[in-house]
Amino acid sequence: MILETFPVGPLQCNCTILGDEAAGEAIVIDPGEEVGRIHRRLTELGLKLKQILITHAHIDHVGGALRLKRLTGAPILLNENDLALLQMMEQQAAWLGVASPETAPPDEHLADGLTVGLDACPAQVLHTPGHTQGSVCLHFAPLKLLIAGDTLFAGSIGRTDLPGGNFDQIMDSIHSRLLRLPDETRVLPGHGPATTIGAERRNNPFLRGM
Repeated sequence: MILETFPVGPLQCNCTILGDEAAGEAIVIDPGEEVGRIHRRLTELGLKLKQILITHAHIDHVGGALRLKRLTGAPILLNENDLALLQMMEQQAAWLGVASPETAPPDEHLADGLTVGLDACPAQVLHTPGHTQGSVCLHFAPLKLLIAGDTLFAGSIGRTDLPGGNFDQIMDSIHSRLLRLPDETRVLPGHGPATTIGAERRNNPFLRGM
């Protein structure tokens, strides 16, 4: 398996490429920007894009999705509870002082419990509202890996002061969905360095005692 994560765009969103060399397929998670770079890397690896998965509809995570779809033909998957945020793209761009990217409704709904990803390495969708109402995490059990979006970070949690945010909700999502995963589960957050569930259980100031 190929697993590459790299920051894109002015807010340094972590974009992930997960590829299966044997099948010649890949998925991309959170192509917020730098779509040309993402597409070049897929070409270099000789992988056909199967799905574009969006953890939530903030501009830095979803901004490049439609452009990547047009380049590859791959469908975009997003939880339907974030459709209102997707429709606020001009307002989101204004907050950052950047041009508003073109967006479109997703091709599929990233519903809780849905299996997505590659045949050789599937992921289960975990709906984890709180940062936004449609925030999801992707649990790749065969890899002992969690793509956490902006729900959980190394030493912190996602902010809840933007539209759709709710502090009590994100704490419940982390407690009821994420902290049930094995401690050795590697966590790739939406921004910043990787961590593990165990490390966050022990050291994250928001989670101590949970």
